[in-house]
Amino acid sequence: MKRTRLSVAAVAAIAISGLGLGLGLGFSAPAGAATARTAAAARPQTAPGTTAKTYIVALDCLGKPDIRPASYTFACADGNDYLTKTTWTTWTQKLAGGYGTEVINDCIPNCAAGHFISYPALVVFWGRAAVSGHKGEFRYTQYTVIYPGKRPPGYKNGKPVAGPVTKTFPLPF
Repeated sequence: MKRTRLSVAAVAAIAISGLGLGLGLGFSAPAGAATARTAAAARPQTAPGTTAKTYIVALDCLGKPDIRPASYTFACADGNDYLTKTTWTTWTQKLAGGYGTEVINDCIPNCAAGHFISYPALVVFWGRAAVSGHKGEFRYTQYTVIYPGKRPPGYKNGKPVAGPVTKTFPLPF
């Protein structure tokens, strides 16, 4: 089990560097430390060179701020793409990194009758923007998902093809 996590962390570090996101992703905290990590992350941090306290959050589909969410919906309109069972190994002012399961509706034959398929995933939230109306609060603006194993298909000319190992998109909010 530990060897698998180490392998996944190594793949993530290499892939993130290859994406140009070499922002210092650290996979270090044990899974049992989730409560302590969450409490520490919720405390405001002092930005270097200032005395102001700042928060970095992920906004959910309703615009509510969250720190280290256990699940996160990427497709807010229909819920057909979401992250679940997420363990965050880092949550900093520059990026958040973790692993979990991405669940995607295959929409075959259509999205209403489709099937939800799970994919192991490494996830990185990154980029930063101020949260409107919340002084000292910032949100992540982008996410990258890395598939260390099975991955969702891509489509070319309407036909399924091997999907990419990574994907990067703006966060919904």
